[in-house]
Amino acid sequence: MVFVLNPKVREEKIERFIHEWEQKGFSTILSVGTEHTADCLIGNTAAVDLDHVVQTNDIVAYGKRITEQYKAVNRTVHEDDTIVHVGNISIGEGFFTVISGPCSVESEEQILKIARSVKASGAKALRGGVFKPRSSPYAFQGKQAEGLEMLRMAKRETGLPIVSEIMNQTQIDLFEDVDIVQVGARNMQNFDLLKEVGKLKKPVLLKRGLANTIDELLMSAEYIVSAGNSQVILCERGIRTFETMTRNTFDLSAVVLLKQKTHLPVIADPSHASGIRSLVPPLAKAALAVGADGIMVETHNDPAQALSDGAQSLDLEQFSGLMDELRIRAAIEKKEM
Repeated sequence: MVFVLNPKVREEKIERFIHEWEQKGFSTILSVGTEHTADCLIGNTAAVDLDHVVQTNDIVAYGKRITEQYKAVNRTVHEDDTIVHVGNISIGEGFFTVISGPCSVESEEQILKIARSVKASGAKALRGGVFKPRSSPYAFQGKQAEGLEMLRMAKRETGLPIVSEIMNQTQIDLFEDVDIVQVGARNMQNFDLLKEVGKLKKPVLLKRGLANTIDELLMSAEYIVSAGNSQVILCERGIRTFETMTRNTFDLSAVVLLKQKTHLPVIADPSHASGIRSLVPPLAKAALAVGADGIMVETHNDPAQALSDGAQSLDLEQFSGLMDELRIRAAIEKKEM
């Protein structure tokens, strides 16, 4: 249930209104937008007389029930698009932000070379996996804490914010200097982890699980936001279907629906969506065309020798060419890159 408040209501009246509901056992989320301020009531609201609340509270303009289970991330509660700020970059409406880097951090030389190159090409943030969730226990598991130090070194060298995937809540302290904490597809419904990253004061990039619905993705985002962290970026990275010619099936309709259903920024990952290098550029351009707020692309200085996911990684020259094409299309879409 959401109550839209009258304009120019004094802060103490809003605080009193919220306190009264919390005394009754409800949780509340206050959403301040450019057009209006709304208070979302979370709990069993079936017995709440909506008309009575509106008629007896002079600060309430009107109220409405929210039928979806997700509340805090719902555009009904927060009409304005959320823009996530990371250093001097912005992710959200009006921007098309490109994040790039290798699937796995392999060495200091490798990550520095890639970081310098993707920055020169126009990437705004550097991704790099250090804790790798692999299907096989015998596959490369990442450089782990050593890899995080290599990422931090690349950040000091280039100034690029860094993005890396956390595997479980015991690693929280290790990610203190990571600018955007990624929750990967396999952990999308690791609810204990979602609660912990919800306590962080930094952006969280939440990937859709490979067999999860859009509703389930939004409910996972709800866990993070309801724990106190509103800086959530959603990522469509393809889902598992009966198709075998691609690694996953890129669900572009999910990008469009998410932009309609939630105020959170939505980016796409064409690398994992297809698993095929030649498909990454056209899918990246398609993501821009349907309204994504950015993309995350895997880039490697020598994809043939990559320790993981080389087949879907662009080389540095290919990435530079993609960025040139995206800039032309972004200008047409009137989006800043």
